[in-house]
Amino acid sequence: MKQIYLDHAATTPMRPEVLQAMLPFLQAQFGNPSSIYQTGREAQTAMDGARDKVAKLIGASAREVVFTAGGSEADNLAIKGVASALRSKGNHIITSAIEHHAVYYTCKYLEKHGFRITVLPVDAHGLVDPAAVASALTSDTILVTIMHANNEIGTIQPIAEIGRILQERSILFHTDAVQTVGHIPVDVDQLGVDLLSLSAHKFYGPKGVGALYVRRGTRLDPLIHGGGQEANRRAGTENVAGIAGLAVALELAVAEMDVMAAQQQRLRDKLIDGVLQTISHTRLNGHPEKRLPGNVNLCFEFIEGESLLLNLDMQGIAASSGSACTSGSLEPSHVLLALGLPHEIAHGSLRLTLGRDTSPADIDVVLDVLPGIVDKLRRMSPLYDADTAVSKARL
Repeated sequence: MKQIYLDHAATTPMRPEVLQAMLPFLQAQFGNPSSIYQTGREAQTAMDGARDKVAKLIGASAREVVFTAGGSEADNLAIKGVASALRSKGNHIITSAIEHHAVYYTCKYLEKHGFRITVLPVDAHGLVDPAAVASALTSDTILVTIMHANNEIGTIQPIAEIGRILQERSILFHTDAVQTVGHIPVDVDQLGVDLLSLSAHKFYGPKGVGALYVRRGTRLDPLIHGGGQEANRRAGTENVAGIAGLAVALELAVAEMDVMAAQQQRLRDKLIDGVLQTISHTRLNGHPEKRLPGNVNLCFEFIEGESLLLNLDMQGIAASSGSACTSGSLEPSHVLLALGLPHEIAHGSLRLTLGRDTSPADIDVVLDVLPGIVDKLRRMSPLYDADTAVSKARL
């Protein structure tokens, strides 16, 4: 049975071109980039080239790019690093109710250490209101961190509008762009951000490597102390092979972005329309238009998302119910709860995220098998009565 992989928001398969770019630094060119002999200089040269490439692809300069071990570390470095560096100026940080846990829990950690955290609500589509950001600012606000697009529901936030508000107040702005870099246009100046997180494995690069953009002049204390790597912003011998792979993956993704986005959007809309037309008591989560090209997030009333995933897996379809980082949790998604959904409906969520290899035939298979799976699970549910479901339905 051919597997249909529809969990690209969790991770993507590494492209062959990326692996080829990495191999030399896993074998012959294995030197430490901090060493002054030839193999070390070769590694440093490769890393410098990768840094230049990544910077240009997001509209930054090379010295503004800090390589990390992934998106979560980049988020932690941005938030904790700014909080530590600017604590004498203020202790107030603003975020949203639907942030990835790498941001949300980092803010909660800082709250335990004397910082004041404002968590902004979102509307029914998952959008943050820029006016709410402006209203929440105080004289001791040092940082606002709002994600570019949500990893579960795909809603794209008005980052540029928020950025203009914060630039007028000279308040630092961080965005978690892990889901958007390589998929939709990202330019740090156009977005008006001071810090931006990205991760290679979300755009067909290797796992275990990411980057944080830090605008020149932004004060940032390091999380990891030791050597002077990454201009004293992140100690430790760099993952040269991973960094080389990240740069090539991002270059390829940006080059294909327009074509891939249009292709995925067509298939996304076909999938959404097909499900909503054939399966009753179902709702689309996230903004219907301001959403990532490949994101589909649905709730099915009267069933549990975990059972739905297991049945899809038996049909060769890999999907998720939300963030991969919380796949073992029995709690409903904090993102869906923030939209105002009751627990019992949030539990019946399904996230299908498309990629560059997703085909129309794959979508046809999902539309063919999903109605039967949902019907089977509903008939097993004590909450469902086929004859009276209309009167019981909440969707």
